[in-house]
Amino acid sequence: MLYNNLSEYFRQKYGQRIKKICVDGGFSCPNRDGKVGTGGCIYCGERGAGEHIRKCDSIKEQVLRALESCSENDKFLVYFQNFSNTYASIETLKLRYDEALFDKRIVSLAIATRADCISEEVASLIAEYSKRLDVWVELGLQTSNDKTAKIINRGYKTEVFDRAVKTLHKYGIPVVAHMIIGLPGEVCEDAVKTARHISSLDVFGIKIHSIYVMEGTLLADMYRKKLYTPPTLSEFAEACALCLGNISEKITVHRLTGDCPRDLLLAPEWNRDKYKIIEEINKKMRELGIRQGSLTK
Repeated sequence: MLYNNLSEYFRQKYGQRIKKICVDGGFSCPNRDGKVGTGGCIYCGERGAGEHIRKCDSIKEQVLRALESCSENDKFLVYFQNFSNTYASIETLKLRYDEALFDKRIVSLAIATRADCISEEVASLIAEYSKRLDVWVELGLQTSNDKTAKIINRGYKTEVFDRAVKTLHKYGIPVVAHMIIGLPGEVCEDAVKTARHISSLDVFGIKIHSIYVMEGTLLADMYRKKLYTPPTLSEFAEACALCLGNISEKITVHRLTGDCPRDLLLAPEWNRDKYKIIEEINKKMRELGIRQGSLTK
């Protein structure tokens, strides 16, 4: 294999495919409500990366809809996706997580959030779920370059991300780090530095997102004003291959693309074909003689 993917991780652990249920937990974000900033990150839409989720009245209803057509032998991962899913009181967090975890077929829980929304109390709560589920927390680093972080309006420095990872590890909670290739002002070398930084933190997993320009975002305004041009597919694939070569072979690769709703995508056009993107990444890795971790030796 060119890299360790999540599907293989689940097959080895559970002996079968694990289906993902994406949940809108009704959370907000400190980078939108004024606590840290307003408007969010420049690429983030009004649904906070959950544009694909069909919102219901309750968390339980969202999960029930996903389970209703499945068999008793299926197993599931519940993924709290939209916005910052640790941004609430401990009591509220527990109520919302518990509301989703009512079926014995749910074997895994993933919680997406911001690094500045991690505390000892939050980590302690999540650690309780890890006693009965496969649990991890997903943190959006996007870039290790603090200058770029200001451009994208991330709202915290890289050192905050590093501290959050250490706090979660203290409680035995695995971390999945998110990074984006093609951010404004960055080149391939910047992405590789971010990948190396993530690898140095001994994380469980990584999501490498392909940048896309979505309608209704600040990045869309930059694109229309010709202040930003996304990478070509070839450029993205080569950068992604080099990033994979520079991360530890122990890390599980959870994602290598970014999904934008078709009706909201402005650019790049190649983002519409996930399988073509994966194919191009694999092709680049073979051309360059790269496997995950091969450039760390």
